[in-house]
Amino acid sequence: MHDELTPGDIQKMKEEIEHRIKVLRPQLLAEVKRTREYGDLSENYEYKAAKQEKNRNESRIRYLQNMIDTAIVVTQTGGNDTVGLFDRVTVYIPEDDEEQTVQIVTTVRVNALAGIISKESPLGAAIIGRKVGDTVSVKVNDNYSYYVEIRAIEKGEDDGEIPINRF
Repeated sequence: MHDELTPGDIQKMKEEIEHRIKVLRPQLLAEVKRTREYGDLSENYEYKAAKQEKNRNESRIRYLQNMIDTAIVVTQTGGNDTVGLFDRVTVYIPEDDEEQTVQIVTTVRVNALAGIISKESPLGAAIIGRKVGDTVSVKVNDNYSYYVEIRAIEKGEDDGEIPINRF
């Protein structure tokens, strides 16, 4: 599966990889070496914990590199009057009689609790490319869907403020 990432996403990932290789890796290796000296490895919890942390770091490096290698680079979509990446969109949900404001981002920057949703989420996919005044159906699954009306679009850009998820 290829993830759609912006040039900003890729740059943030490269910076994290560099930090993990140049800063964290030497620290974690030193910690493994230090805790190894405590004696019997079969009962040495500190050593096991240090190795687990080192392995998590290496796993994250591989994960990020794979994401970069397989990424499809996208730019901000959407014209001046349509919903695109990094835009803040206010939608009205008639079923709940409430308004909600969300920001559309790529999958690696999602924070649903803060109203930052993926363009591939049900709501994101339904509203991307749409205009103010459009009413669209949001299909959550085969058994449930709901309608939203787009009330406002505030154009946004990738200013680097939204961090990459740590998973």
